[in-house]
Amino acid sequence: MSTDTDRIRLLNDELRQHLYSGGAVMTPGVAALGEAAVNHIVNAIASFHDFSADNDPWGEHDFGTLQFEGHSIVFKIDYYALDAEAHSPDPADPSLTERVITIMLAEEY
Repeated sequence: MSTDTDRIRLLNDELRQHLYSGGAVMTPGVAALGEAAVNHIVNAIASFHDFSADNDPWGEHDFGTLQFEGHSIVFKIDYYALDAEAHSPDPADPSLTERVITIMLAEEY
């Protein structure tokens, strides 16, 4: 695995686990589950470690799914240029990248 991949994974884990160094968005379906459910889901995503070649083929920890009270929850981290107009030119460089984690119901994906 490359140094860039290692750096991207570290930055993605920071966002996923602590919700800093980037943005976070949830879809209306997740928000409709209520504040207690959202808090539980955010904590479950923070402690998510079930990454494998099937759900993380690039080793970046940028995608995952989990179950919550009969709902399939998906999280996805995307990399944007600082102006949010395009993809980041270098996701390994936080000075060039705005990370955004989106939390959604699988049916909203």
